[in-house]
Amino acid sequence: MTRSSSAPGLVHRQRPTVFLAAVVAVVMLVIGGDLARVDQSISIAVFSLLALSVAMSYGQAGILSVAQAAFAALGAYATAIMTIRYELHPLIGLVGALLVPALVAYPLARIVGRLSHLALAIATLVFGEIVVIVLRDGGEFTGGYVGLSGIPPLPWAVDLRDYAIFAWIVVIVVVALYANLVHSSHGRGLQTIRWDSLRARADGVDVPHRVAGIFSLSAAVAGLAGWLYAHYLAFLAPESLPSAMSITAILMAVVGGTRYVLGPILGTAVLFYINTALPTEEAQGLLYGAALVLALVLAPEGILGLLDRARRLLVKRFRRPGPTPTPPREQPADGPRETVEVSP
Repeated sequence: MTRSSSAPGLVHRQRPTVFLAAVVAVVMLVIGGDLARVDQSISIAVFSLLALSVAMSYGQAGILSVAQAAFAALGAYATAIMTIRYELHPLIGLVGALLVPALVAYPLARIVGRLSHLALAIATLVFGEIVVIVLRDGGEFTGGYVGLSGIPPLPWAVDLRDYAIFAWIVVIVVVALYANLVHSSHGRGLQTIRWDSLRARADGVDVPHRVAGIFSLSAAVAGLAGWLYAHYLAFLAPESLPSAMSITAILMAVVGGTRYVLGPILGTAVLFYINTALPTEEAQGLLYGAALVLALVLAPEGILGLLDRARRLLVKRFRRPGPTPTPPREQPADGPRETVEVSP
């Protein structure tokens, strides 16, 4: 009985992962060997990881961070320094790309985690600018203003298509872990913290530790995006991952829907393809502003939230009411009485 009751829960939990894997397989078959589209798919995968990191911190715990690009830069520089300066394997660089942002994010969250949304956003934005300054003034260790070049490619990604397939495999793995987190007791505790931190404290949840933990996890995912980005471009500079990229990632997550596992990926794909069709940076800025206003006014829960609401309305409208059950006849309190015939 335990297996049968837990199996449907697992299947329901991982439906976004299965759906994403199927879509990625179809898209990779459609684009084939078109190098331009393959390159776009890699960019979408990297930005999807950044948007997922935003969804983990903001969608789960309500932490509006503008430092995700800074965490990605820390991860990218960690793997670049380890593979260039010390000639280590990219997998060891992956460990550094995950640990460095996570170890930096945990104490940062303990310091600024109690601030309001606006103050928290400003604090993380300042932190991102501090990271850029440190990378610029790092001298030969970080490459300074010139940056680092000659970052080795991933040895198992022979060509561009292999790299795209690997990048999306990484995204699918992150989505699977994220879906499991959302439906776990830990994820439900984070949702309680987001909507009512006093209720969470009353339930015995260590709110500062739980918030810092999810913020550290989101920073690690951003560092993973930086790892992919660095080994893909083979070059890094302090301006490679600016703070504006954090704002873009927030917008992608909000447009897609931060409460849904696949919302950040959908928002990334939609805004990326619309952005590539615009000719100038001014038009792109107008697009981002208009998309944010429309998302907040028309679809505060994102595109997936709007589609989910429409689906529920359709189901409610076309659902056929079942037969009305006939109420049972009332009986006396002492049960049905027998009819006794009396003969004259």
